[in-house]
Amino acid sequence: QVQLVESGGGLVQAGGSLRLSCAASGRTFSGYAMGWFRQAPGKEREFVAAISSTGDSTYYADSVKGRFTISRDNGENTVYLQMSSLRPEDTAVYYCARKLGGTLGIMTPRWYDYWGQGTQVTVSS
Repeated sequence: QVQLVESGGGLVQAGGSLRLSCAASGRTFSGYAMGWFRQAPGKEREFVAAISSTGDSTYYADSVKGRFTISRDNGENTVYLQMSSLRPEDTAVYYCARKLGGTLGIMTPRWYDYWGQGTQVTVSS
């Protein structure tokens, strides 16, 4: 059984920064791509960023490109999301998830098999 636990969310003013962490249990963390998604009230869950199993390749939604950075530490079984220049529209619950089968379809939620419980990020204007 794989468990993913997010942390680092909170309340921040527009223009500020936050760093989210996602700690994974299990010995096979390094074999999987990982992703971050978010869901705002009344909206569908949307892709934010993803990283390949080795960390060599990263992927971003257009809305966060240049502001967010995804990284991972396979020795610590942790994936990070550094968020800068935050905007009120970034307000959402942020989830990390484990990707099935490589990087094909990496922006699509249905290709992820394990999800964390989410962490709230609120950006005030």
